[in-house]
Amino acid sequence: MHTPLRSPWRWAAAALLLVTSGTHVPLIAEHLAEAPYVGVLFIALSVVGVVVAALLVAWDTATVWALSGLVTLLAVIGFVVSRTVGLPQISDDIGNWTDPLGYPAVASEVLATLVAALVLSRPQLHRKVV
Repeated sequence: MHTPLRSPWRWAAAALLLVTSGTHVPLIAEHLAEAPYVGVLFIALSVVGVVVAALLVAWDTATVWALSGLVTLLAVIGFVVSRTVGLPQISDDIGNWTDPLGYPAVASEVLATLVAALVLSRPQLHRKVV
C-alpha cells in the first residue's frame, strides 16, 4: 500500500496547483473558440490541478507527488512550446511572453514542479522529527 508521506510541503504544492488551475479558467472560453483542443487542455489542467491539490493535502503519496510534478511540468513545456515554435491554431502566441496570466501560471507551475522534485528526491524533507 502507498503510505502518505505527510510532507509539510504538501500545503504549498496544493496552493500552487490551485493557482495553476485558477489562472487557466479565465482563458478557457477564448481558447475553445480559437483553438478548441487548447481550450479542452485548459479545462483538463484546471480540473486535474484541483484534484491533485486535494490528493496532496489528503493523501500525499509518492505517486501523487509524481503526478503533481508531471502535470505542472507538462504545463510549463506547453507554455514554452506555444511561445517558441508555436502550436497549431495559436501561432499568434509565438513570442508573447508578457501575457498577464502567464506570469502567475508559469511561476506556480515551475515552483510546483520543483517542490515535487525536491520532495521525491529528498525523503528526509518529509519525515517527521520525533
